[in-house]
Amino acid sequence: MNPNRLGVILYGPPASGKDTVTTALTELDPTYAQFARLKVGTGRAAGYRMGTAQQLHELEAAGDVIYANSRYGNTYVVDAPGLDTAFEAGAPVVHLGQVDGIRALVDGYPADWAPVLLWCPREVTEQRSAGRGDSDTAARLAAWDATREDLDAHPDMTWDLTIDTTATPPQGAARLIDQLLAQRAGAATA
Repeated sequence: MNPNRLGVILYGPPASGKDTVTTALTELDPTYAQFARLKVGTGRAAGYRMGTAQQLHELEAAGDVIYANSRYGNTYVVDAPGLDTAFEAGAPVVHLGQVDGIRALVDGYPADWAPVLLWCPREVTEQRSAGRGDSDTAARLAAWDATREDLDAHPDMTWDLTIDTTATPPQGAARLIDQLLAQRAGAATA
């Protein structure tokens, strides 16, 4: 672990508020920035670094893939060079939907990671997905189910914070996360 590198991992089902809370964090303190995972595939490009299968192969060959997963017909990659760049700019906020991804990141990249569980009920995911115009709400509900199963399969997973995004507004969630990282930064310098 590198105590000079503080990062946030936001975990939760689709539409639990990962993007919204990240926006609130960056408004609170611009040193926070969403980590743009490498995305190999098609669809939404905002928030990602679009890549090719060749780039993924090169990262794998160099041992620079920290974690990769496939969902919605795409491959999403957390890579060491991308994290290096993100930490140079400030405190990255990594969005993940798998406990195995969190463990791979915590174990595979030297930093002080704060895992935060953002949660909302399935029906809220459905409402939010439909409300933002997603064309793949059924796939997002399947991902919600997979997230629930993932949590149930990893009862030993510990969270630095658990936030119900139906009860805590994004700005409140951002303040809680920021306070957590401030405490860690203070403890690291003490």
